[in-house]
Amino acid sequence: MSTHPHPHDHSHEVTHDHTPCADASEAPPGYYEVMEIAVRELLIEKQLIGPGEIRRQIEVLDSRSPALGAKVVARAWVDPDFRARLLTNGRKACEDFGISFYDDTELIVLENTETCHNLIVCTLCSCYPRPVLGLPPDWYKAKPYRARAVKEPRAVLAEFGTVIPADVEIRVSDSTAQVRFLVLPRRPAGTDGWSEEALAALVTRDAMIGVVTLDSQPLTESDGEA
Repeated sequence: MSTHPHPHDHSHEVTHDHTPCADASEAPPGYYEVMEIAVRELLIEKQLIGPGEIRRQIEVLDSRSPALGAKVVARAWVDPDFRARLLTNGRKACEDFGISFYDDTELIVLENTETCHNLIVCTLCSCYPRPVLGLPPDWYKAKPYRARAVKEPRAVLAEFGTVIPADVEIRVSDSTAQVRFLVLPRRPAGTDGWSEEALAALVTRDAMIGVVTLDSQPLTESDGEA
């Protein structure tokens, strides 16, 4: 296993629980939520931002979903030139594809191959390619995943039902506030001649994070073959 260098100072935990979290509405606001509310109200009071601007940004966030990333993956599968641009400069390729970015982050796209499987994580917090995937799942933000994905990635992947052969390298890439990662999964066998729309329907959020693969899924015409 190899890991992209990162400046995070973090400790590792040895438990991993996919049990859904309790309804947040039942718990009092936490420290960071209280701080967010206080800072937001102060910025509005100082007229540095307005409630309308906050609302518009929330609408932008809500408009993003893994379906955008799936379209990017499908295009890369059928268009070698786009794939090359995507692997060279993920953000620019996505922008040329019509996906806008609302922050200053860099997007690095990592391609899975027969000899290398990529997994992304943010050990410090929950940095995530939101412009192309939307909001991260709860388990991605949880401390057990953030710690164990780096320490024992094969064990974590196995808990998602993903068994990577011993002769395949696992590369764990640690996101930062400036750099985000997106996994380009391997195209499933038996999909030659499929339309981009049908291919995009096969691509899942978890495959673009790297916790599952697509090549082992049985495919039939009912999956969306053109």
